[in-house]
Amino acid sequence: MPPVRSAPGRRAPEFRRSSRRRLPEWIWWLVGIFLVLGLMLFVLHHNQREHFRPPVVDKGSEFEETHHEKVNFTEELLSSTSFARQLTDQMTLAKAYVVLAKEHGNLQLAWELSSQIRNCQRLLSEEAVSGKAITKEEAHPIITRLARLIYKAQDSHYDISTTIVTLKSLVNALEERAKAAVVQTAEFGQLAAESVPKNLHCLTVKLTVEWLQNPKHRGRSEEHRNSTRLVDNNLYHFAIFSDNVLATSVVVNSTVSNANHPQQLVFHVVTDRVHFGAMSTWFLINDFKGCTVEVRCIDEFTWLNAAASPLVRQLSEMETQGFYYGDSKNLEREIKFHNPKFVSLLNHLRFYIPQILPNLEKVVFLDDDVVVQKDLTQLFSIELHGNVIGAVETCLESFHRYHKYLNFSHPIISSKIDPHTCGWAFGMNIFDLIAWRKANATALYHYWQEQNADLLLWRTGTLPAGLLTFYGLMEPLDRRWHVLGLGYDVDIDDRLIESAAVVHYNGNMKPWLKLAIRRYKYIWERYVNFTHPYVRECLLH
Repeated sequence: MPPVRSAPGRRAPEFRRSSRRRLPEWIWWLVGIFLVLGLMLFVLHHNQREHFRPPVVDKGSEFEETHHEKVNFTEELLSSTSFARQLTDQMTLAKAYVVLAKEHGNLQLAWELSSQIRNCQRLLSEEAVSGKAITKEEAHPIITRLARLIYKAQDSHYDISTTIVTLKSLVNALEERAKAAVVQTAEFGQLAAESVPKNLHCLTVKLTVEWLQNPKHRGRSEEHRNSTRLVDNNLYHFAIFSDNVLATSVVVNSTVSNANHPQQLVFHVVTDRVHFGAMSTWFLINDFKGCTVEVRCIDEFTWLNAAASPLVRQLSEMETQGFYYGDSKNLEREIKFHNPKFVSLLNHLRFYIPQILPNLEKVVFLDDDVVVQKDLTQLFSIELHGNVIGAVETCLESFHRYHKYLNFSHPIISSKIDPHTCGWAFGMNIFDLIAWRKANATALYHYWQEQNADLLLWRTGTLPAGLLTFYGLMEPLDRRWHVLGLGYDVDIDDRLIESAAVVHYNGNMKPWLKLAIRRYKYIWERYVNFTHPYVRECLLH
């Protein structure tokens, strides 16, 4: 059967092209909407990131500012991960190799190491001043160069054993230098404490000139010497032994300024021949609220001679003069014990108060480096229970007990004195002169001075002699009567100073010296008359 032919122009069904299916229109719309939304979300998210992203520089600077505020240079040096610690360690090692290189004649290496050490020190000082932490970029060049130089030094056979030996000798040398520096510092400090400031010398000279040029002052001085107030036991008597005019003036002025009845106060001032005219003139031309001030010269006491006083006799001996007034060859001996002031007759007059003031019954002794802040007349009503002296004790636990001042290896001391007895202070003391004469305390002082002729019982000074003389004859006073340490201790409690009746500038840092502790100097200066013409001319303020 012949095949059936299709109509012309039409293909057979199996050869026809399949018809294309068209997606619904709503699907196209949905796809378009999703595309648009996705594009919008992408653009919006990109803009938000750009808007809220902090600039890199600002973030770093903000971090640095926060970091800078918290940088502690000490903590940086102690931190094992900080660049400051690495630089310090390398610098220390480099300093050791500088010494080694110099000893071996390698001056070029020593110079290179020293140069890098200076760079390291400069960077560390900048960190300490600015408070910025050392960055890697700053530290890395120096650390690298130092490491290369240290490796170069090690390659030059400066091994660890050689380094240890050299460093040990270096440490020993530094220790010797430190000891010498301590001795030198003590000596310079003592020289400064002993010296008379030119301002004080200027005041003394001006007052002495006026004393010599004005005979009226000498006449008035003689009149004061005959005043009945000087022997009136109904008044309050104070003794001051000093060659410092301004310091004595401050003691008198502060005492009368804080007294309820200053007209009832009498001051007995004893000075040396050189300062007698100046001291007399000062208290004649100035009024201290109506109190009485008697000025005497130590040369008047003819009974104070070598026959009566072991101290005077010892001072006349060449060996004693060499110790106090000559050059000391032994630097190990404490410098302050060569101070002639410690053994001056003025300083030891406190042991002769009954002879100086034979008609009085009670006297308050004041050093010239004290300032009075309360009314001291109440001291005269304190019961001493038959004791000779009233004083403030200074012992705290084992400190400032008798064994700190005296040589208890000597049988004379150990057989008569308890080493654990509490020490006390001179500078502000109340003396019962009736009990003094009864106990014959001056004879006790002479006995101990004779026993110490070879300086084996104590080195020098008045306090050890006083501890022995008034042993068993001392009445403790309330601590607030006498606060010590303003001449050496910078950490005294302000409340203790304010509550003190008397503050004492014991030590080398006297308030009239440039060495004075500034924190306490104003207490003393309150009682200096800076308006006085002589004081202004000598520029004491």
